Amino acid sequence: MTSKLIYFVTRSLDGYIEDEQGKIDWTALDEERQQFINDLLRPVGTHLYGRRMYETMQVWTEFGSSESDPSWARDFATIWRAADKVVYSKTLTQVSLPRTRLEQTFDVGGIREMKLRAAHDLVISGHELAAHAFRAGLVDEIKLHIAPIILGGGKKWLLDGVRLGLELVDERRFKESGIEHLHYRVRTA
Repeated sequence: MTSKLIYFVTRSLDGYIEDEQGKIDWTALDEERQQFINDLLRPVGTHLYGRRMYETMQVWTEFGSSESDPSWARDFATIWRAADKVVYSKTLTQVSLPRTRLEQTFDVGGIREMKLRAAHDLVISGHELAAHAFRAGLVDEIKLHIAPIILGGGKKWLLDGVRLGLELVDERRFKESGIEHLHYRVRTA
């Protein structure tokens, strides 16, 4: 069975993943939502990142390592560190995280092969990288978290030129944060 490629993203109500200053502090996690995310990511074997997402995620090399860190952070860090990571970047010359490899170009055939060989699902993060995957017909599912905030500008969650039919699989509202989780399956033609 072929593994799924899942686009996992948190965006504002008006469709941005970063504000105009490149900040994501409005996506702050609460325990209920993070435990849910941990459970969603637990079966994932590989994370595909662009350079900026790779740099953002490096906080998990330390955070979640100490007994004084929240239990949800320790759980996420364990899950994340156990997964393989592929970083796509034309500017990086090396990566420093364990279980991580660097690719200079997004190879559609290589991703298809990765999906065929993988024992677990793959997650793709970063809007430009995801746009390449959407345009190539590689994305099978979207796990979208919509935050109750309007940013008025910033980095869009999807680049233009992507059109897909979607089927709603699951939804959930997180009481503390007001964030909505929507899980969609990409409809095939």
